[in-house]
Amino acid sequence: MKIAYWTVAGLLAAFYLYGGVLKTIRSRERLRPMMAWVDSTPMPAVRAIGAVELLGAAGLVLPPLTGVAPWLATAAATGFVVLQIGATGVHLRLGDRQIGLNITLLLAAAVTVGLAATSA
Repeated sequence: MKIAYWTVAGLLAAFYLYGGVLKTIRSRERLRPMMAWVDSTPMPAVRAIGAVELLGAAGLVLPPLTGVAPWLATAAATGFVVLQIGATGVHLRLGDRQIGLNITLLLAAAVTVGLAATSA
């Protein structure tokens, strides 16, 4: 179970680490080509989403790695499930029907919730 957790959680953390860094440091113009939704979202909210993604990525990795409050990994994965439900809703509201990545991330986060709960 630990190998499965680290595989899925590691990939999920890497994805959110990358996305979180981009959202926290790039301008709207530099984000727009890959994230059209930034046009309809205030930049402080985009930055906040990036910060949440960075904290969530850390929450998937650091607690199980250190053994300190390992339940935080389950909380972080659950937060990513909620984040992707919201992200899918935003995409659909804006008329963007390309939600395959959102669904994939949602499923990966849900699997991570289960793996974190059984590994703790």
